Amino acid sequence: MAAGDTLLIFAPLQNEAPSSAYATIDLRNLHFVLDFDDTTEEAAVFSGILPRNYGGSGITIYIHYAMSSAESGDVIWTAAVERIGDGQQDIDSDGFASSQSSGAITVPGTSGLVDICTIAFTDGAQMDSLAVGESFRFKVTRDADNASDTATGDAELLAIEIRETAS
Repeated sequence: MAAGDTLLIFAPLQNEAPSSAYATIDLRNLHFVLDFDDTTEEAAVFSGILPRNYGGSGITIYIHYAMSSAESGDVIWTAAVERIGDGQQDIDSDGFASSQSSGAITVPGTSGLVDICTIAFTDGAQMDSLAVGESFRFKVTRDADNASDTATGDAELLAIEIRETAS
C-alpha cells in the first residue's frame, strides 16, 4: 500500500457514543447520519486497529458531512486519537491526544449537499504515538463552542475515511 491509500472507513452505525454530549443517529432519505448540534459540542467515537501496511507518514482524516438546514456559515470539526495498544491505555479512562482542527470550513450552499473536509495528523504525538497493529479509538467533534462555527442547525456526518498522508 502506498502513502495516500485508504487505511480505514467508519460509518455512523459504528459510533460508540460517549456517555454524554454525543452525536445522535438519524436518517436522511434512508442515509444513516450522525447529527452534531450547532450549540453544544457533541462527539462520536470509533474503534479500529491501525493496519500493518501503514508506512508511518501520518494520517489524514476525510470527514464527509452535510448540513440539515444551513446554507451559509462555517462549521469546525476536531478529531483526536487514543492509543490503546499493548499495555498503553487503561480502558477504564479516556486518554485522547490533543485534538486537531479542520479550521473554519464554509458549508455547502444547499442543505443536504455533501462536503468533504480534512484534518491532518503527523506521525507521533498527534496520533498518540499509535503504532501499526495497535488498537485505538478515534473521536470526532463539532466545535460548536467556537465562535467561528457559525452554521445553524445540525451537521450530519455520513462517513469518515482515514488515509495515510501522501508524502
